[in-house]
Amino acid sequence: MDHGNMHNMPPPSSSMANQTNSDMIVMHMTFFWGKNTEILFSGWPGTSSRMYALCLIVVFLLAVITEWLAHSSILRGRGSTSRAAGLAQTAVYTLKTGLAYLVMLAVMSFNGGVFIVAIAGFAVGFMLFGSTAFKNPSDDEKPFEAL
Repeated sequence: MDHGNMHNMPPPSSSMANQTNSDMIVMHMTFFWGKNTEILFSGWPGTSSRMYALCLIVVFLLAVITEWLAHSSILRGRGSTSRAAGLAQTAVYTLKTGLAYLVMLAVMSFNGGVFIVAIAGFAVGFMLFGSTAFKNPSDDEKPFEAL
């Protein structure tokens, strides 16, 4: 590896040099297991097991809601060409995209529990709102038949 430009970096500030290891924030670059993490906001959920459980529930629900919005009838906009319908469709799409990015940022904490509940939330959301498992086939939608 070429680290040619690293010797031109300025020295660390005096405030960083005076910090102890217990004051520094650990940023994981690989998956880890544990409740002591930060997800989305500084200091949340912290070190409390209850707050970590709440964090997992929030990430799960964000993923489910994202799938619900992705498969909502407003987003599909069948048969309506009015401006109001277009604005509603755009608002739902924007909300869905924002929630998906929040889930992505939560997963970027590299916490194994957060990753698992995010995937589970997307799976449950798709199963409830996107798959044919809980839908009655309509006349225009033919059910998939195995050969």
